[in-house]
Amino acid sequence: MALRHSTLVDSLSEAASIKQNNRVYDLRADGADVITLSLGEAFFDIPTPSFDELGPAAHHYSHSRGVPLLRQKLAKYHEEGSGTPVDPDREIMITAGSKAAVFMALTALVEPGDEVIVPEPLWVSYPDQVRLCRGIPVTVPWGGTVEDIAARVTPRTRAVVINNPHNPTGRRLTAAELRRLHELADEHGLALIADEVYSEFVPDHEPFVSTGAFDPDREHTVICNSMSKNFGISGWRVGYLIAGEGLIEQVTKLQQHLVTCAPTILCQYLAENFEAVLASTRPQIHAMVERRGRVAAALAARGVECLPGDSTFYLFASLGRSSLGSTEFAEELLSRYRVSVVAGAAYGASCEGFIRVSIGAEPEDRLLRGVRAICDLIDETSTGAVR
Repeated sequence: MALRHSTLVDSLSEAASIKQNNRVYDLRADGADVITLSLGEAFFDIPTPSFDELGPAAHHYSHSRGVPLLRQKLAKYHEEGSGTPVDPDREIMITAGSKAAVFMALTALVEPGDEVIVPEPLWVSYPDQVRLCRGIPVTVPWGGTVEDIAARVTPRTRAVVINNPHNPTGRRLTAAELRRLHELADEHGLALIADEVYSEFVPDHEPFVSTGAFDPDREHTVICNSMSKNFGISGWRVGYLIAGEGLIEQVTKLQQHLVTCAPTILCQYLAENFEAVLASTRPQIHAMVERRGRVAAALAARGVECLPGDSTFYLFASLGRSSLGSTEFAEELLSRYRVSVVAGAAYGASCEGFIRVSIGAEPEDRLLRGVRAICDLIDETSTGAVR
């Protein structure tokens, strides 16, 4: 007799971007050459780490809030970026990737039936994470303003989730928008969960304005960030959460029951090599952001528009005149051209006419080949095109 599945988990969809990349892994295992514009990570030249100097303690459990030295380094890093101090003992917890940080924050805050507002384009896991907490995701169609978020606040609203800089558009929220979001949080008693995992991916010499800068006492703000994503070591799964002491106590309990602690050996290495890792990756980050601009220009030269943004390593490209929906377009692009992108429908119902293009995992010549394939397929499938 087959095991009975949870109806809640059975109702979830696969994470669309991860599902697409698993297909790429399978195709490559069979010998196919796939131009991968679907991976949500940056491929940097990362020196192979040596753990020889870390000592035997690195192979064992650490404090459930994270290796103390790494918490100290991250607290200083956040303070320098946001201008607000962080208590490394009481206001920060390191976990196995920022995805877990977002989910633990939602789990600690959301009661069954609570509403969580999520603007589109949304990161693919937000709605299902809300559902796993027995909450109700309330979306705002792309192009919506902070006032459109305000219009969706009800007595059942518990939180707003924002992604800044934004995956997939690369847009950064302005200081005025952030202030208005904090006003809403104060007025309605909401949690403001800020996913800032692309905070390093802003144009060179331009400051990143953290959501936490407007709530120095962390009365309602939860910051989720990631060393894995920001420093091109996504497979290491090292993220962290910054919040008020009371919420940190709650998510620490979840951490203890779910994963005990983040990987000690990786966290210890990052703690002792924090400045060296930053010095290695930051020039590569700036080069990638500049590359993003060149890829956007190549798309624009063929008449393909992208939603506004200047950060991250993604572009959210419009399918414009193509007669195909985003899922069908991504399927056709992969099967005919061996180019992998993520369908815009994964980022919300209002995003059907887009695809996400990641420029982080391929050399520039292959990126431009992928761009040509995208533009060719749009031309071939446009209304009135000769097929």
